[in-house]
Amino acid sequence: MSNEIKRTFDIPYQQLKRGGLDTAFSSKHDGKWIKTSTKEFIEKANNLSRALLKMGVKKNDKIGVISSNNRTEWCIVDMAVLQIGAQNVPIYPNISEEGFKYIFDHSEIIYCFLSDQALYDKVVNIKDDVKNLKDIYSFDEIENCKNWTSLLTLDEDREFAEDLEEKKDSVKPEDMATIIYTSGTEGNPKGVMLSHDNLISNVLASTPRIPVLGPDSIVMSFLPVCHVFERILLYVYQQASISIHFAESIEKVGVNIKEIKPNFMSVVPRLIEKIYESIHQKGLELTGVKKMLFFWAVSVGEQYKPYDENGWFYALKLKIARKLIFSKWIEALGGNLKCLVSGSAALQPRLIRIFTAAGMGIMEGYGLSETSPVVTVNMVDDKHFKIGSVGKVIPKVEVKIAEDGEILVKGPNVMMGYFKDETKTKEVMNNGYFHTGDKGNLDKDGFLTITGRKKEIFKTSGGKYISPVLIENEVKESRFVEQIMVLGDGQKMATAIIQPNFEFVSKWAEAHGINSIDTNEELIKNTKVIARIAKEVEAVNNKLNKWETIKKFELISEVWSVDNGLLTPTLKPKRRIIFDKYKHLNDKMYN
Repeated sequence: MSNEIKRTFDIPYQQLKRGGLDTAFSSKHDGKWIKTSTKEFIEKANNLSRALLKMGVKKNDKIGVISSNNRTEWCIVDMAVLQIGAQNVPIYPNISEEGFKYIFDHSEIIYCFLSDQALYDKVVNIKDDVKNLKDIYSFDEIENCKNWTSLLTLDEDREFAEDLEEKKDSVKPEDMATIIYTSGTEGNPKGVMLSHDNLISNVLASTPRIPVLGPDSIVMSFLPVCHVFERILLYVYQQASISIHFAESIEKVGVNIKEIKPNFMSVVPRLIEKIYESIHQKGLELTGVKKMLFFWAVSVGEQYKPYDENGWFYALKLKIARKLIFSKWIEALGGNLKCLVSGSAALQPRLIRIFTAAGMGIMEGYGLSETSPVVTVNMVDDKHFKIGSVGKVIPKVEVKIAEDGEILVKGPNVMMGYFKDETKTKEVMNNGYFHTGDKGNLDKDGFLTITGRKKEIFKTSGGKYISPVLIENEVKESRFVEQIMVLGDGQKMATAIIQPNFEFVSKWAEAHGINSIDTNEELIKNTKVIARIAKEVEAVNNKLNKWETIKKFELISEVWSVDNGLLTPTLKPKRRIIFDKYKHLNDKMYN
């Protein structure tokens, strides 16, 4: 079967051959879940493909797709565009108008599909400033904007049906399928060119690592599909004939998870942290025996090791913890959640232990846009699960560690190159290996561990190397800390800028009789708050080498977000921008 899937759009046809699904996709509109069967999905994609051909779209033309949330329409457009040999250029919805303008011009987008009024307003504002854009189509009903449904009947007489079949047959696995613009932390984003073969090789190699939970299984999708991580998972789900339900938004994940009751979903570390904080807060509100049992169960979870490594007595304690406490966690998350896959950034091993102990295994993986994206991923079967690692390398992909510790990747998943940028392509490609810019090590059993980002590792004036991300992840295990950036390049010591977890710290302050705090600005100046966070930093310092310890820190009142430009769309800190913004605090700590 897998040999018959060579292009991304082959996947739905193979799903239909296997009998198809009554609910291949489901999206919520006006308070109701609207399902789309495999057959209907293919019909709509074919209708749209013929419309695009009638509009003059040719092989290698670029179609922009922007959506504020994941939805069935996005997937229909994706298939429709790719099966006529054109390319889908997905764009993050929350980047600036200047970012939109750059991507529209650089990729030469001729038509744009977008989800809602806010995005329409942004694109209209730049329409006169971009060269190639001919028209805009919306998924929602928007005044003065053509609706995408009008295209589904544009070729009602099927004038272009034969042409469509010819176009499908002419698309080769090595043809470009998409351009993914990276959410880089500095400068203009790079356009990663991925072929059908890049994507399909990754789908087929990754599918065995995802627990296929049977034909009645349900997944919930909410991470941005414009990022190749979630997009490849959507292809994996379709390949495995699993029903896909789209959450209305990241904000409504908590509500939707109870409606959908998924068996599986993908997450980013920040979401897991938020879920755990919410559960932990409920535990703090308990009293007496219930509270004691809650935190006993958490302590059992913190000791979790896979494959019964802890022995029979631990297994007995875990069984009791699951029955009394962890079963309630699962119920709060829909009741059916068995497994989550985490990517985009490092996740605290402590949380992996706790959630996996609770019966919701978190399988951490590693990859980049340039690798389509999966390079490694954990899985429970065949002893492929090691907490603290990002798993073993997927089939047909090779990983080696360079002399300086950089992770190099070779395989059919490695990109075609950067669009219109041979210089940058040559900088990262050498002898067929993609230079990831990440540092790591492979252990004797083949598990990969990430030790830091090559560009971010710095040297103190004393000649000692520090990997800030590793220290930051340790500090962020504290409930008092939301964000942290460790500094010290060329300096005699490490320091940090810390954004407190304002919601939690406010509750802590209130519980400790500190009642004069009304704003974030007042909170970060409160001596008791500063002293309490210093205690959290010191706890981490006690685990570090002397030269790595954080000697000073400054608290900041601003919440880092995508909207204010301090986080990338994948929620990674924009280190250079953050440093420039708070340079005065850096100078203060070192002077």
